[in-house]
Amino acid sequence: MASISSLGIGSNLDLSTLLTNLQTAESQPLLQLQQRQVSYTSKLSAYGQLQSALTTLQASAKKLGDPVFFQGVKAAAGTAEVLSASAGGTAAPGTYNINVTQMAQAQSLVATGQASAKTAIGSGTITIDFGTIGGGTYDAVTGKYSGASFTPDAERTAKSITIDPAKSTLEDIRDAVNAAKAGVTASIVNDGSGTPNRLVLSSTETGKASSMRIAVAGDAALANLVSHDPAGSQSLQQTIQAQNAELTVNGIAVTSKSNTVKESIQGVTLNLLKVGTSSLGVTRDTATIETAINDFVKAYNALQTTAGSLTAYDAGTKSGAALMGDSTLRNIQVAIRQVLTNPQSGVMKTMSEIGVGFTKDGTLALDSDKLRKAMADNLEGVAGLFSSATGSTEGYGKQLSALVDKLTSTGGALQAATEGMKASIKDLDDQYDDMQERVDAKMAIYRAQFTQLDLLVSRMNSTSTYLTQQFASMSNSSK
Repeated sequence: MASISSLGIGSNLDLSTLLTNLQTAESQPLLQLQQRQVSYTSKLSAYGQLQSALTTLQASAKKLGDPVFFQGVKAAAGTAEVLSASAGGTAAPGTYNINVTQMAQAQSLVATGQASAKTAIGSGTITIDFGTIGGGTYDAVTGKYSGASFTPDAERTAKSITIDPAKSTLEDIRDAVNAAKAGVTASIVNDGSGTPNRLVLSSTETGKASSMRIAVAGDAALANLVSHDPAGSQSLQQTIQAQNAELTVNGIAVTSKSNTVKESIQGVTLNLLKVGTSSLGVTRDTATIETAINDFVKAYNALQTTAGSLTAYDAGTKSGAALMGDSTLRNIQVAIRQVLTNPQSGVMKTMSEIGVGFTKDGTLALDSDKLRKAMADNLEGVAGLFSSATGSTEGYGKQLSALVDKLTSTGGALQAATEGMKASIKDLDDQYDDMQERVDAKMAIYRAQFTQLDLLVSRMNSTSTYLTQQFASMSNSSK
């Protein structure tokens, strides 16, 4: 059977344009479905923006809904050069006088100088343990004890370090000590003398109980270099003595193995910086509370801004935003406002008592001066306005957080609207696919019919041409 390679070429008719026009007409329902898909997708995106704004509001409300949040305290040192401090939830407000008389420090021991750090010294096993030096006398010039005792720290285990004969230089000994992670750091200091290379061993922890005792089993040269027993033979020189921090808190003596002193004042951590005196004030952290309430106001206003943009009408384009007239958004706004205008049962009833109120445009405004005065006069009342103990539903923070949970959880208004929109989009996708198949099938029929028409007209044109030629030939013969 003859075929047409290009539609219309046989009949000399513009069948391709006609077929294109038919396809455009048949595809109109597809365009309508696409427009509905765009609308539904815009709504789904708008619900996502709404949920994000609600989540931010809930986070700020949840913080205020916790009564523990209002119990926060802060600690401030009068003399920042002497100490700094931080306070936890168990700290109680108060004023304290701190006198730091001694800083905690870690012990440091120095070996006799060696001409070269790369010359082998001797092999063996170095065993290091920690404890407290007691009694006897200490010569600050020689850096050694006489008649002292050593009491091991029961909470720490001695560590043994093997010095290999092939790796027994001063540098090797330093590296072996550091690799052992035995609570000691080793370094080599050059003092500029004829035998300048001196091994320095320093405890990684401060405090009297971190004094070192070092025993050596092996070559005498290694023992002569690093053995150290405060109660006996001492090859090393002590250059820094291990000691505890010593201070008084309101005249009460306190000792600490480190310069970070915890719980000498309940719930407070002191970071000692130098010897000296300082006052310390522990007060309620009202600044953080004010920030949290301000963040709550901002989060509510951001929600209102989001809602406004999602329901706006553009007079220029004569079109509305994705959620214009949407009942779900309107109901959510009404529910939130009802929570915030419902009086509480505590000492303070409404947010206006702390300087938070609605403006004409529906947003919230904060009077910071009024809030600070309310916190100064009755912080517990402010706390009760937003929070309550476990088992109670009182407090704006608690109630609003619960409302957002209800709205966004399974079965909630926003969740239901979101899932409904997803289902609608899926249904439109299915409808689009079905309709596309029908359009494709109909266009296949049109194409086949047009092809047959093209072939028929082409044949008729061929027949017409043939007959014309025959008639012309006959006419010429008769002449």
